[in-house]
Amino acid sequence: GPPGVGKTSLGRSIATALKRKYVRMSLGGVHDEAEIRGHRKTYIGAMPGRIIKSLIKAETSNPVIILDEIDKLSSDSHGDPSSAMLEVLDPEQNNTFHDNYVDIDYDLSNIMFIATANNLGTIPSPLLDRMELIEVSGYITEEKIEIARRHLIPKEMEKNGLKKEHVKFSKAAIEYIIENYTRESGVRELEKKISKVMRKIALEIASDEFTGTHELKPKDIEKFLGAQEYSRDKYQGNEYAGVVTGLAWTAVGGEILFVETSLSRGKGQLTLTGNLGSVMKESAMLALEYLKAHSHLLDLPEGIFDNWNIHIHVPEGAIPKDGPSAGITMVTSLASALTQRKVKANLAMTGEITLRGKVLPVGGIREKILAAKRAGIKDIILCEENRKDINEIQPMYLTGMTFHYVKDIKEVLRLALTDEKVADAIDFTIKEDKNKENPAQ
Repeated sequence: GPPGVGKTSLGRSIATALKRKYVRMSLGGVHDEAEIRGHRKTYIGAMPGRIIKSLIKAETSNPVIILDEIDKLSSDSHGDPSSAMLEVLDPEQNNTFHDNYVDIDYDLSNIMFIATANNLGTIPSPLLDRMELIEVSGYITEEKIEIARRHLIPKEMEKNGLKKEHVKFSKAAIEYIIENYTRESGVRELEKKISKVMRKIALEIASDEFTGTHELKPKDIEKFLGAQEYSRDKYQGNEYAGVVTGLAWTAVGGEILFVETSLSRGKGQLTLTGNLGSVMKESAMLALEYLKAHSHLLDLPEGIFDNWNIHIHVPEGAIPKDGPSAGITMVTSLASALTQRKVKANLAMTGEITLRGKVLPVGGIREKILAAKRAGIKDIILCEENRKDINEIQPMYLTGMTFHYVKDIKEVLRLALTDEKVADAIDFTIKEDKNKENPAQ
């Protein structure tokens, strides 16, 4: 899971629940195989490996060992520690683990190993195959408020020498910090911001500038934390043709994004801007090719693709964007621009497309849906296969939202486009050139 969601804390809680000793072993930056297997006694300064050392530290043969940051293991000329970890984590082999220093087989099968990682991509597949995968997703705003109220605020109060009669956070104040001063999946940054508020209150009390209770409301937060650092995206209406709201998943949770399409007189050139990755560029090409092949579905004028340049832009160009989930958003944006029809109000969508018009499922649905809810979206278009993801979300988070499940792009266009044309709609009819007979004129 992403940073700050409590993976290491969860491991510690498991050890407490099992009433077993807890040992944390950080693997970040470990690049020497001897760190895991130990050194042979012939070397000066030889010592056992980290696993045997952890057992000596725990003074038991069945502790809970946290292998922190297993995705940060590296390798160099001294061997590959991730290969040495294969024997440690394989239940078929670890009952005869061989440490070079101890030089006898040791049984590790009674140990509970819990590894933590931010990114699965850097873990070698043979090592990943020996582990059971548990994904810890980011927290939503409502969950962060409860974590802050129950854990972070009491913890920071104690750390800064404050008592309950000194400071009280209203629920709205906590939400204000989360929405405007943090952008993360976990709660690490939130803890820092709460700590910053507490330190300033402690200073006021120590300086005799304030007596009584600080009852913090949203308007008080700016006094302690300064100007807002982030602003949440809000739905921007449907007054323009070619502007469609998409849903994106990022490492800090879900966000809404806008796909804009503009047309200009030209020779049918396609331009893509907005710091798009290769997969997202391909989605735009797929969308255009699909509409070219199925122009009859939208009654598009003949020659429209030859006489008009198409420009697709995704705002926030400084942020790299990639992934296939904007496929149906691209199709709808292009269709809206080419027909000058309005897109249904308060609508967002996410889904991958194929050249033959199929809509495929995408990931990160929970985070995307909650981002849409924050932005005031009422209707969401998803692939039929993503229905199971919606069923796993608690109903309290879905109130006031309607989900439309689709299998084909035709269904998307039927749901998304209204019959109403935008104001100042472009006239695509090709007028006859009066000077055709005398080109010199």
